[in-house]
Amino acid sequence: MRQCAMAIVLMLSVALSGCKHSTEIMGKQTVTFPIKGTILAVGHKEVTLQHDAVPGFMEAMTMPYKLAHDEAASELHVGDVIRARLLVEKSPDGDYHNARLDEIVILAQAKPNFKPSSDYHVPTAGDVVPDVALVDQDGKVLHLNRFHGKALLVTFIYTRCPMNDFCPKMSRNFAAIDKSLRADPALQDHTHLLSISFDPEFDSPAVLRAYGKQYTGDTGFDHWQFVAPLQVKGDGGKSLTKMEHFFNVGVTPPEGADSLTHSLSTVLIDPAGKIAAWYPGSEWSPDEVVAKMKSLTPTA
Repeated sequence: MRQCAMAIVLMLSVALSGCKHSTEIMGKQTVTFPIKGTILAVGHKEVTLQHDAVPGFMEAMTMPYKLAHDEAASELHVGDVIRARLLVEKSPDGDYHNARLDEIVILAQAKPNFKPSSDYHVPTAGDVVPDVALVDQDGKVLHLNRFHGKALLVTFIYTRCPMNDFCPKMSRNFAAIDKSLRADPALQDHTHLLSISFDPEFDSPAVLRAYGKQYTGDTGFDHWQFVAPLQVKGDGGKSLTKMEHFFNVGVTPPEGADSLTHSLSTVLIDPAGKIAAWYPGSEWSPDEVVAKMKSLTPTA
């Protein structure tokens, strides 16, 4: 069955290989890129792919991608090397969103001894969240386990992010969530928000405070804090890497540039310190997250 599916996909994709091209349907521009990589995790509607650089789009990195056709998941396995078309929608202002894989070709099937070079964890409901030492916008050290007993919503950003559909969108979504939760004092008391920077070298407490102020306004940081991992001397960035891998945040270090190539990951942690929901990418709404947070509190 799997071999047949591979052959069919291969025949369909022969004419589709090559360079980037785009089509415009009903005002929406869909841009396509060839992509090649190794599957690290397979979900119901997506895969986590450790891929080579995609010329004209992004550097080599690891991140989750939706599948253009859900049924393709049944033919894919961890360790498979694939080639595919990466479809992304481009808005008039130049932002990319809704990335998904189509016309997948399995170049090499998984081997029993396959071990990815980067061990990214796919956040799954019920997983115990490790404690992480952080520094907030006031320079104070805090730990993730401090928020046990509350529904904690965490997202990952960096303040220099230039992509409107990435970090700025996460911050706008969190601003909307913060406003909704604050409207109900009981709900506010049993919830908390954290925006964690994966760029601690640049995102100092002062930088995080200035950035956060743009979104919190006059409400302060009592309910929504902006933090970065605590940098430990001699650690060599291992704590940061460990955090990125657990929460499935793929980050490509800069090479003389001010911007980072990264994936998006937002995680809801229940009062017991376990993952309640994972929201990869940016195609989730503040309303659905608020409803989920409310279901985890005593006020529900």
